[in-house]
Amino acid sequence: MDAQSGLPRCYRHPEAETGIRCARCDKPICPQCMISASVGFQCPDCVRNGSGTGHAADANQPRTLVGGRVAADDRLVTKILIGINLAVYLLVLVIGQRLVVELELIGRAYSLELGEWIGVADGEWYRLLTAAFLHQEVWHILFNVLGLWVIGGIVEPELGRVRYAALCLLSGLSGSVLAYLVAAQNQPSLGASGVVYGLIGAWVVLARRKRHDMRPVVFFVALSLLMTFTRPGISWEAHVGGLVAGVLVTYVMVHAPRARRDLVQYGACGLVLLLDLGLVLARSAALT
Repeated sequence: MDAQSGLPRCYRHPEAETGIRCARCDKPICPQCMISASVGFQCPDCVRNGSGTGHAADANQPRTLVGGRVAADDRLVTKILIGINLAVYLLVLVIGQRLVVELELIGRAYSLELGEWIGVADGEWYRLLTAAFLHQEVWHILFNVLGLWVIGGIVEPELGRVRYAALCLLSGLSGSVLAYLVAAQNQPSLGASGVVYGLIGAWVVLARRKRHDMRPVVFFVALSLLMTFTRPGISWEAHVGGLVAGVLVTYVMVHAPRARRDLVQYGACGLVLLLDLGLVLARSAALT
């Protein structure tokens, strides 16, 4: 309840005061979340969970916190990402080290397995993304899949599928780009950690925006960064790059003005992509 106006705030958009409540669960809902029903309006949760019936077929689609469409399966993209990671891991088990050499992130090096020079600097830009789905050790993929499922399950419903997919791809790419810029040119890197840390960054922004208790969030981020910088064999560059991209992209998505929301959000994603590409071009020029 707002102390000044006396009106409650929407349970999904804390910044919006409203006098409308869901006809089934009685939660306050703003115009973005109102779905016409046979009697009154219903909230996205009741409609998604099947409790809402009889809403108008032509009613406006319910929207997430950042303007995305609310979907019945709010973890679909997360499931797809996990499926891709597991499928690539199974391929590694079947094909072996040769597949790892062909897909891992590396600046520039001579591969004895392939008998040729390989790396992003030699035009193999696909490695910046394929490395984000590649794992060799079972503990590595289990850790990342768990992170995708738990934190992705928090973030995807708040962003919607399209924005969430853009966030994941940009986080993975930005993590690879920072590793390409900073790490030794012949140092290989692989794993979905850049995506996971991007989701952690998004979670921080969303939790702050929704006025959640930040203490457990800050503790989790601090613990994650401690593990990043104290455990051997960890690509801290991918973690930090993904984290920064996740924070920046989600911050713009959350704070974009409603009148120009899509333009600002997708424009910001485009700028991050262009920045990544520019940094890759500069690094490749320096290596060759």
